[in-house]
Amino acid sequence: MKQLRERLQHYGAMTLSNEELLCIILLTTSPAHGGDMRERVSRLLASRGGLHGLMRADFGDLCLEGQLGPAKAAQVQAVCELAKRFALVDPDERRRVVSADDAACLLRPMMMHLEQETLRVLVLDIKNQVVANLHLYTGTVESSVLRAAEIFRPAIARNCPRLIVAHNHPSGVPEPSLEDIEVTRQLVEAGKLLDIEVIDHLILGNPNYVSLRERMRW
Repeated sequence: MKQLRERLQHYGAMTLSNEELLCIILLTTSPAHGGDMRERVSRLLASRGGLHGLMRADFGDLCLEGQLGPAKAAQVQAVCELAKRFALVDPDERRRVVSADDAACLLRPMMMHLEQETLRVLVLDIKNQVVANLHLYTGTVESSVLRAAEIFRPAIARNCPRLIVAHNHPSGVPEPSLEDIEVTRQLVEAGKLLDIEVIDHLILGNPNYVSLRERMRW
């Protein structure tokens, strides 16, 4: 394991594999455990299907599949959570969204690894700056569940003229369903009545996304 640390020191962390980086994070101070830890990390990554699956693993999965103790499992979860937070913008910074790519870059870190379908709304001011980034639903996005009043209430309360709706597909495939298209059509029409523009409805997969504005061309 000393060799891994020396490689990181001399050649940079980018030269190490995912498995090697996790070994450096998890390895105990005793060199005798180095080989055993590497085997456990390799099994853990294989059982979860790589880093994407590792980001979704709960505490019990790490202990059972990775054969990690509570302290090591906590380390892995802490590292995964920090990775998500590093990808987010400063919460005190007001982000400006002028394209679907801008919105996707903002939302992807917090949505792409979720195991349940989740809906969020970005509330935008007249300059397209993000005033609020809100989680509204967890569960399948269906017209029978969604109420336009709940979608538009944050924009009305903040006197903002625009919003972006986004939800994820846990499968990682962002192809819209007929239900997604119908929900979007209803929201766009409701927005016209309320004088609040629905800029877009994004479907986030991993790593790709679909802009329903581009698909439906409203």
